[in-house]
Amino acid sequence: MDFSDGRGYDRSLVRGAEASMKDVLAVKKDERVLIISNPNREVRMISMALYDAALKAGAKPVLMYQVEKGHFDFAEEEVIKAMASEPDIVLSISSNRLGKDKWGLKHGYKGKKRKYDHVFDQLYDEKRMRSFWSPGITCDTFTRTVPIDYTLLRKDCKRLSRILTWCDSVHVTAPGGTDFTLGVKGRKARADDGDFRTRGRGGNVPSGEVYISPALGTASGTIAYDGSIVVDKGEVVIKRPIVVDVKNGYISRISGGSEAAALKKTISMAEAKAKKMVSEGLLKPADGESYAKNASNIGELGIGLNRKARIVALMLEDEKVYGTCHFAVGSNYDGDAESLIHLDGLVKRPTIVAVSGSGKEARVMTDGRLA
Repeated sequence: MDFSDGRGYDRSLVRGAEASMKDVLAVKKDERVLIISNPNREVRMISMALYDAALKAGAKPVLMYQVEKGHFDFAEEEVIKAMASEPDIVLSISSNRLGKDKWGLKHGYKGKKRKYDHVFDQLYDEKRMRSFWSPGITCDTFTRTVPIDYTLLRKDCKRLSRILTWCDSVHVTAPGGTDFTLGVKGRKARADDGDFRTRGRGGNVPSGEVYISPALGTASGTIAYDGSIVVDKGEVVIKRPIVVDVKNGYISRISGGSEAAALKKTISMAEAKAKKMVSEGLLKPADGESYAKNASNIGELGIGLNRKARIVALMLEDEKVYGTCHFAVGSNYDGDAESLIHLDGLVKRPTIVAVSGSGKEARVMTDGRLA
């Protein structure tokens, strides 16, 4: 069925959908493509545009809808089973979140690398599929930020990834008051460069960031969030900076206005939810304690590189804004600091300096511009 006549979605989405299939995924004939979405209008239209683009590329797409999921909600059992069938490509085009895996949280999935609490993470990290995920995507964001110069983006991502993987620590300062250091020795930088053409590759669409998990217990200093941030009710543009003091990897103090209060509340909710899941038998006691503790962990440093992105109170796009960096509160991407939350928050116009073990410095960004 072709919806591109305007009855199902706006034709302005076609260019982004076809770029997703060709430039981002390089979809091949007869590949199985699972698209998981919600009935909400904008993600539904984007999903249908992607469905048609997959058909046009010769693939075999399947489109599933489930009700919208939040930070603490579970994905429907049918969705988990569909992913477990191991399609070649899984796309999550959601209004909010894909949803947690109830069975995975309780029992876990064994992998060659580690144990996983979600089937999606197992298939992706074990290189058994490729994917992209777009939580909260809107038609405006999809139209503006997906059909971009991927050659330039991949060039920028490759250079920054090399620097962040090479160094032992990173120092970030910014006009808003950020003065923060994190160790990254033994960590590998990851590039959300829109190159998801081989198994085990994936990331966001829109793409456009390089990110790394701090080595455990090494992050210290002050983060002054002054762009936007994710809290339990969704993303907010920050009017009064949220000042977060960090010691040995964990938040020790949060100050500011209403946005700071919302961040505190969200962290407290994640701690309480982890403990409740222990009482419900969904988490083992030791895991529940770890999940609760890591709700105040600093789990990521990311650097935005998409020149078409703007701060619009949609973190999927905001974190890709060129000239910003972001620090996440909660879980990391290396699987050794699990939490029920991962709350990205932006810092504008950062100066970022990578430092080797011998003290040699490599400037990554100066006042929001690539060095």
